Amino acid sequence: MNHLITAADLATELADDRPPVLLDIRWQLTSAKAAGAVPFDGRAAYASGHLPGAVFVDLDAELAGPPGSGGRHPLPDMAEFGRVMRGAGVSTGTPVVVYDGGQGWAAARAWWLLRWAGHVDVRVLDGGLGAWTGPLSTELPAPAEGDFRPEPGDVGLLDADAAAALARSGVLLDARAAERYRGDVEPIDRVGGHIPGALSAPTTENVAPDGRFLPAEELAARFKSLGAAGAEVGVYCGSGVSGAHEVLALAVAGIPAALYAGSWSEWSSDESRPVATGPDPQ
Repeated sequence: MNHLITAADLATELADDRPPVLLDIRWQLTSAKAAGAVPFDGRAAYASGHLPGAVFVDLDAELAGPPGSGGRHPLPDMAEFGRVMRGAGVSTGTPVVVYDGGQGWAAARAWWLLRWAGHVDVRVLDGGLGAWTGPLSTELPAPAEGDFRPEPGDVGLLDADAAAALARSGVLLDARAAERYRGDVEPIDRVGGHIPGALSAPTTENVAPDGRFLPAEELAARFKSLGAAGAEVGVYCGSGVSGAHEVLALAVAGIPAALYAGSWSEWSSDESRPVATGPDPQ
């Protein structure tokens, strides 16, 4: 199954009689601790120009629940998620293409959520908006109501206990920047470091400088070097957003992986959970 689509192929599909549903998931992580940090306004960016026919979806409000003990981006209420997807025109048998500003994290979060909730035909625009060379639109689409009803699977999702166990029995990858994994810095969460036994595997190493994913064979070689080939694999990040990008990269490489959705923001909020620091997994 193809998990990515090029801008050229998307342009061809959009010209078909039955084009895919387009979702614009532009979003950026802004540290609340950064002096003078101004939150990115994805809706304003969408209003200034988006792929023709694309519907904006708010990651913080519609692809995540309220932040709390479950992390900064816990899973959304499935009934509400289904309502948002139907409002965007998503139906069970309709292909969906998601894109963001180019980093790929937000689009991957939408890709993972839809697939975990039972939609099998979801692809990410490789390179995001920056790869698109066609026209942009400022018109707000009015798609027909879709019929998608989320049916979350019982695989592909980890909680804190399962992530800790997988770090011992399989391969648990930490998708954050290496300095956060080591605990050298922690700009967002309560404490730096990583889940004991987890391996550092920054998401940024899955893509080329232009934001496009590396070829499948290169990704497969990368994850093989981390012991992921043939193993049970899980991924976490800061709050379950960039970790979804790593799950997508693993899927491109042909390696299934589960996501610890609560990720470090949930793990580190509980002072009773162990924290490892430094470059060594343990």
